Amino acid sequence: MPRNSRFFSRRALPLLAASALALSLAACATSGENDAGADDERPVVLTTFTVLADIAENVAGDNLRVESITKVGAEIHGYEPTPGDIRRASEADLILDNGMNLEAWFGQFVDGLDVPHVVVSEGVETIDITEDAYAGMPNPHAWMSPLNVQIYVDNMVDAFSDLDPDNASAYEANGEAYKAELQTVQDELVDELSVLPDNQRALVTCEGAFSYLARDAGLTEKYIWAVNAEQQATPQQITSAIEFVRDNDVPAVFCESTVSAAPMQQVVEATDAIFGGTLYVDSLSEADGPVSTYLELIRHDATTIIDALTARN
Repeated sequence: MPRNSRFFSRRALPLLAASALALSLAACATSGENDAGADDERPVVLTTFTVLADIAENVAGDNLRVESITKVGAEIHGYEPTPGDIRRASEADLILDNGMNLEAWFGQFVDGLDVPHVVVSEGVETIDITEDAYAGMPNPHAWMSPLNVQIYVDNMVDAFSDLDPDNASAYEANGEAYKAELQTVQDELVDELSVLPDNQRALVTCEGAFSYLARDAGLTEKYIWAVNAEQQATPQQITSAIEFVRDNDVPAVFCESTVSAAPMQQVVEATDAIFGGTLYVDSLSEADGPVSTYLELIRHDATTIIDALTARN
């Protein structure tokens, strides 16, 4: 999450304005993006961000047209829907969102639209944020665990089968194949990290976006800040991270692609840890980038973590 984001943005379009825009824009000519699919009669599934879109495409196969409301690199938490977004949503057959307060703008976005939507994180065992202003609220980054994404897949299979019953068996088969790939990533992560001493089984990052991955990989999580905010990391937060790394002889620390790694570099300079690399969370990259699919994202992160933490062994 970019540092200037707010976890629960209040900058969404008001309900009445959203409804009016949806009605007034419904008759407008389609945008260039939709022109490309003007002759595509498949049902349209609209997701809130690119990670969900890629997962959904793996389940949908060729039977549905899957699109993302936000583009590659967009900040999802405080996103402000455009009139074009509202029109696209009004014309979709199904909308998928992550839930757990990730998309702060989503409630007003779908209010007044006669389009079904499904929360794909339904059924995930949530982990609460424990620090800062958002303590007690669920950490929304559930997709950072390959095990959780298998739950996302099951929810998508059910939703797509309800939307398009004729292809239910295809969605089921696609889902099972994709879950097998997710399980392989999970098994490799756990197996490769098993060589670490207990005190070094730690994932130290800039933000607390890896709670689910750490839990499912048997790692202790430590971060500089729980949720990105407008202020810089405090001296107390950096000191806490330094003490944790020293006390546990943690071999490597990490930071996310969307924030400055400068605070974590202070941790590196004050300890024997190396900077283990950049991790990806909220968005896929362009097609020619390092993480153009969710599987590439989670494999990249898993490999980066494994290589850095086990380098001494």
